[in-house]
Amino acid sequence: MSKKLGIISIIIIIAVAIIAVFPYITLDPENSRVALDVNFPLHYMVLTSHIALALVALISGLFQFHVRFRTNYPAWHRALGRIYVFSIMLSGCLGLVLSFYAENFTKAMAFLVLSVLWLITTWNGFRFAVKGQLAQHRIWMMRSYAVTLVAVSARVVVPICILLYLAMHGFHLSEGGREQMVAEILNINVWFGLIINLVVVEWYLLRWMK
Repeated sequence: MSKKLGIISIIIIIAVAIIAVFPYITLDPENSRVALDVNFPLHYMVLTSHIALALVALISGLFQFHVRFRTNYPAWHRALGRIYVFSIMLSGCLGLVLSFYAENFTKAMAFLVLSVLWLITTWNGFRFAVKGQLAQHRIWMMRSYAVTLVAVSARVVVPICILLYLAMHGFHLSEGGREQMVAEILNINVWFGLIINLVVVEWYLLRWMK
């Protein structure tokens, strides 16, 4: 990846992260973009904890793949790596809980699969680091960060999904069509983001391992 493309990617990641987290800064449940289950009093607390820890993982993970940083500051690399793994272990477990309180089955399965993959890829990356198998460690951490970045890609693909939806409906929506469009897109954007990220990282790994 070129330096210019890397900087642009970092800017996009940080910008999308800020937009995603902003409604939760006030800790006001009324601002939640996720429908809260009244039968689960801890829903908002679990949600905000999950988001905060995911943000920690997103930011700490940004530094882990920079070769110069990894080489020149190995102690920082290890410290941030531990923070990355710890935040994902907690956030991933909270994500599993949240999947059972999603608005519908499609979203529930998306968050369930996402959380399971997040935990598995991260644990494998950590396990290989402990064993000193650094090549496998890097491979699994790339996969882990690809899953972490679904928080970004799932939002970035929304405009693309809107264009596709409108094109498939002849760029004409009937009354109530806009609300239906938004609801349907928000049901599949996580799946869309996850598939794109996994395809990209596996394509990169295949090229890297040749």
